[in-house]
Amino acid sequence: MPKITFLGAGSTVFAKNLLGDILSFPELSSSTISLFDIDEDRLKTSEMVAHKAAEILGVKPIIEATTDRRKALDGADYALAMFQIGGYKPASVIDFEIPKKYGLRQTIADTLGIGGIMRALRTIPVMIDMCRDMEDVCPDVTFLQYVNPMAMNCWALSRATSIKTVGLCHSVQGTAVQLANDIGVPIEEINYISAGINHMAFYLKFERNGESLYPLIKEVLDTNRQPDWNRVRYELFRRVGYFVTESSEHLSEYVPWFIKRDRPDLIESFNIPLDEYITRCERQIAEWQSVRQLLESGVEDMDVKRSHEYGSYIIHSQETGQPRVIYGNVPNHGLIDNLPQGCCVEVPCLVDKSGIQPTKIGMLPPQLAALMQTNINVQSLTVEAALTGKREHIYHAAMLDPHTAAELDLDQIWSLVDDMIAAHGSWLPEFH
Repeated sequence: MPKITFLGAGSTVFAKNLLGDILSFPELSSSTISLFDIDEDRLKTSEMVAHKAAEILGVKPIIEATTDRRKALDGADYALAMFQIGGYKPASVIDFEIPKKYGLRQTIADTLGIGGIMRALRTIPVMIDMCRDMEDVCPDVTFLQYVNPMAMNCWALSRATSIKTVGLCHSVQGTAVQLANDIGVPIEEINYISAGINHMAFYLKFERNGESLYPLIKEVLDTNRQPDWNRVRYELFRRVGYFVTESSEHLSEYVPWFIKRDRPDLIESFNIPLDEYITRCERQIAEWQSVRQLLESGVEDMDVKRSHEYGSYIIHSQETGQPRVIYGNVPNHGLIDNLPQGCCVEVPCLVDKSGIQPTKIGMLPPQLAALMQTNINVQSLTVEAALTGKREHIYHAAMLDPHTAAELDLDQIWSLVDDMIAAHGSWLPEFH
C-alpha cells in the first residue's frame, strides 16, 4: 500500500475532502496517511478528521501526524501540497490592503496581479525546500501540487528540482458542470477538450455526440440568461469565441478591462466581488472552527463524500493501472506550440501505471494564445525573481501585469512593490 503525505494538512476542510476521496477506493483504504503541518492545533484537528473519515468509511489506514517534514516525507509515494505561506493574516491581508492605498483593487489575488506575484515569492522558496527533502528521502515521489499561484509554483519547481510534479485545480471540471447547467445538457453526455494555462484555459471542444454545444452557450449569452456571478466570462466568450475555465471573479483581475477605479459602473454591471478572497478566508476559518468543535464534542456524524478533485484518481490509476484522463499543470515540452517552451500549461493527461502522460495539443487559436501570453509574461518574470533573487524582476513582473498596468503608472508600480516587500518582511527571502 502506498504512503501518501499531506503537506499543509492543517487545511482541514480540504484535507478532509481529499482523505475521503482516497480512502473511498478499496485499493487505497489501507494506505499510510502521513499528515504534516507546522501548526500543531490545526494538525491535531486534521488527525481527528482523518480517523473519523476512516471510521465512517469502515476502513483501516495507517494514520500518522507530525510537525517533522522529513519524517512525513520519508518513503512517500505521493505528496500533496495544500498550504498558504504567511496565512490569511498577515500575508493575504497585506496583499489586499497595501494595493488599495494606490487605488488598486483585487478580487482573489492568489494567481496573478501584485497579490499573485507576492504570494509566489513567499511560496516558491518553501516549495523548493520541500522538494529538496523529497530528493533526499523519496526521490521517486509523485508531487500533487494544489497551491496557488499554480503556474508560477509549478514552473519554478520544474526549473529548480527533479521531482515529478503535476499541478492540480478543479476549474476545468467545475466549469464544465456549470456550463452544462446553463445550457440544460447533462454533464454525463458532454465531451470536452480544454487547454491553456491554469485559470486561463479554454474549452477548444465542448460537444455532445460529436456536435458542438457552443451554439447553445451563445444562445444563453444572446438571451441574457447568464448567471449574474458569471458575467465576466460570458463577456470574454462574446469577444474571443471560446469559454474560459476559471471563474469570473478570478478572470476579472487577469485582464485590464473590468476592474477600474474610475468606473464603478463596470464593477456593478459585471457583478465583480472586490475583496472576495478576504470574505472567503473568513468563511473557511469559521468552517474549520466548526469542524473542530464538532469533533471535540464527540459528534458521531461527519459528511464524507467524493469531491471533484483529481488527486485520488491519479493515485488510484497509478496504483491499479486503471486509465483515466485528468487535467494537469505540467511543463510545456512540445505540448502547445504557440506558447513558450518550458512554461506551465494545463492540458489533458492520461494517467495509468506509467504515470502522468500529457497530451499534445498543437496550436491554440491565436487570440487565446495572445491573451495567455500577457499572463505568462508576469509568471516568467516572477519565477525569474524567485530563482535568481534579483529584485529588479519583481518590478518588471508588476510592470507587465495587465490589471496593475491599467491602473498605475511606473512610479506608482515601483513604489507599490517596495511597500509590499517591506510589509512582508521575513515572509520573503532577501532580494538584491
